[in-house]
Amino acid sequence: MATLNVPPVPPSPRDDAIALYTAFKGFGCDTGVVINILAHRDATQRAYIQHEFRTMYSTDLLKRLSSELSGKLETAVLLWMHDPAGRDALILRQCLTAENLEATTEVLCSRTSSQLQYLRQVYHSKFGVYLEHEIERYASGDHKKMLLAYLTIPRSEGPEVNREIAEMDAKVLYKAGEKRLGTDEKTFVQIFSERSAAHLTAVDHYYNSMYGHSLKKAVKKETSGNFALSLLTILQFSANPAKYFAKMLRKAMKGLGTDDTRLIRVIVTRAEIDLQHIKAEYLKKYKKTLNDAVHSETSGHYRAFLLLLLGPNQ
Repeated sequence: MATLNVPPVPPSPRDDAIALYTAFKGFGCDTGVVINILAHRDATQRAYIQHEFRTMYSTDLLKRLSSELSGKLETAVLLWMHDPAGRDALILRQCLTAENLEATTEVLCSRTSSQLQYLRQVYHSKFGVYLEHEIERYASGDHKKMLLAYLTIPRSEGPEVNREIAEMDAKVLYKAGEKRLGTDEKTFVQIFSERSAAHLTAVDHYYNSMYGHSLKKAVKKETSGNFALSLLTILQFSANPAKYFAKMLRKAMKGLGTDDTRLIRVIVTRAEIDLQHIKAEYLKKYKKTLNDAVHSETSGHYRAFLLLLLGPNQ
């Protein structure tokens, strides 16, 4: 469930474009007006506003926002202005060129099969290169094999599970990992890339009942590095997407300093999807509202923008 709060009768894109242009005029930008408009418009409305702004003022709204805003607020707002697939493509481009394979893994392994198929098309049309070729270039070893398989192999997204196959997969994974000396990584890649989220959750259930501990624990024992990270991301996202992202947000804000890049990425990409559920999981797991956590870790207009995307403190 999304947290985005759109007015029942939002102003026309033309009125919004005029209001934004007015906020930019004069000495300094009326940042409060800018974020109040943009944080209350969905992806379609934001696209219409950009179109109207270009038509009326012969300039790109994103370029204007970039010149008027700065720092973390600029990063968050510019990311927000894209549609979901275009935003994911941009995030991946930035992560891959910076060789940030942890963030690349987070994004790729926490998207549905249909989202990934569309993302591949958008990435190619935006940047003129295939996402698969970028992964070939920047990733390596079993991690690369896992990302490429997960990106390209279609998977069911329904709740249906064949219990016999799920039980068999649990046995196969045990034989490929804990039962033998060394790990048969190819088997892990095959099962994790070909099976649906519901199916992997069932495999985890059978693994636990047959071998006395979770598949997650087995993955941690048998694999390492970015390969382990990709398997664990797929497993955790399959079981409970909201809980997975609650953990990512906690990781962004825990300890000394805040990982603002991760914080922005999760809030902005999930606000129109399931941020309400993520907030509920965050409260349940950490006994603190996500709004309160974000409030204590951020400041100024940047804080105000993220809190608008988060919706009421609950």
